[in-house]
Amino acid sequence: MDHTFVSAFILLLLVLDPFGSLPIFISVMRNVAPERRRWVAVREVLLAFGVLLAFMFSGRAFLQLMHLSERSLEVAGGVILLMIAIRMIFATGGSLYAAEDDREPFIFPLAVPLMAGPSAMATVLLLASRQPDRLMEWATALTVVMVVSGAVLLAADRIRRLLGDSVVSAVEKLMGLVLTAISVEMILAGLKRYFFD
Repeated sequence: MDHTFVSAFILLLLVLDPFGSLPIFISVMRNVAPERRRWVAVREVLLAFGVLLAFMFSGRAFLQLMHLSERSLEVAGGVILLMIAIRMIFATGGSLYAAEDDREPFIFPLAVPLMAGPSAMATVLLLASRQPDRLMEWATALTVVMVVSGAVLLAADRIRRLLGDSVVSAVEKLMGLVLTAISVEMILAGLKRYFFD
């Protein structure tokens, strides 16, 4: 399944799921001093962006090193995305990564795995390996998605107050449904290429 800039942007936005991350983000940031929250959010978004960009540009070399085919990556990425999508649809709370002490989060859990998790890593690897000639396009799509995610996380408290928990939850479930269809399409495309190409 070949992507355009717009479809890659939508896919990455669904995978990073900034609206679904709001409850976890707020829970983790609760113990951070209010004047530090903005800086911490920006820092964690930049760290996640760096991790995903590294995976995107080293993806082809990684696949060759591990002797993995694009077909296996496509099926594996589809399975991971399907699991994430199902969790998004049936999620019932945001305390999974809640901090247990007063330490400021650094890399874990906000940058990795909340934003740059296994599904996001698999997705950027897949984009880079399927159409390596459009790497700068995928990097631009990732950059725009990270800016959107950062803006959503920076406005987390305001968004939740404005929309309410039920609307945020409904948006996450809707994103989960769309991501389910995308993940099944990825699995079918990988199987088709394995058996018929």
